[in-house]
Amino acid sequence: MNEFILLTGASSGIGLSMARLLAAQKQNLILVARRLDRLETLKAELADKHGITVYTFAKDLSSTDEVVALHHEISALGLPVTRLVNNAGFGTYGPFDEGALEPDLRMINLNVGAVVTLTKLFLPDMKRRGSGHIMNVASLLSFLPFPYYSVYSATKAFVLSFSETLEAELAGSGVTVSAFCPGPVDTGFTTDAMLKTNAYATNKPADVQWVAAVGVRHLLSGKGVKIVGRLNWLLANTPRFSPRWLTMRINKFLASPKR
Repeated sequence: MNEFILLTGASSGIGLSMARLLAAQKQNLILVARRLDRLETLKAELADKHGITVYTFAKDLSSTDEVVALHHEISALGLPVTRLVNNAGFGTYGPFDEGALEPDLRMINLNVGAVVTLTKLFLPDMKRRGSGHIMNVASLLSFLPFPYYSVYSATKAFVLSFSETLEAELAGSGVTVSAFCPGPVDTGFTTDAMLKTNAYATNKPADVQWVAAVGVRHLLSGKGVKIVGRLNWLLANTPRFSPRWLTMRINKFLASPKR
């Protein structure tokens, strides 16, 4: 029986690079993103080059109805999902009170709601089989509440906490849950305004192919929390050794534009 890796946010950034790396390892894929044209182009590329089976679904995962529909359609096709990668997500940068409400709510629905819903829907089959892996893409900001990324860093803190607690609940079931935590990555996520901050001046965006390769290794053989890069590991652990007020002062400086 064919087994499938379900990868969300597969049409760009880390997700796109992971899809190509997984296909090179002969992994059958279910790819999800909003843009059908990009998914179909990627499907043809991967199937022709690597001889794997690829299914594509164009869904806006910020809508719970579309998340539920995705699960229904995959189940109707009888596709066994043995690994789930909750990668889809987005973030915004700027003062919270100056931004519109709708993007913040959509961010919460996608970064948090879709992760919870997809996990809730696909986990029971994994438990019945006694095997499976769910990898949730969190962030360096899961560890660092960052001013001007207020909603985004809060959603990623949720993803980290959700992943760790669920992993503990599932111990002994054969199903593992892990969190993958990159720092800045050279993708379309990074805006010009972000690049002009102190944080990006000191912690340059990493190559997306390298980050994706670390993610693929973690998905296929890793467990627990994976922070990508030594500097990011150090930054993630600084709150353990400094008062919260000092951490927040430092974070605000890092998130502010360079002068």
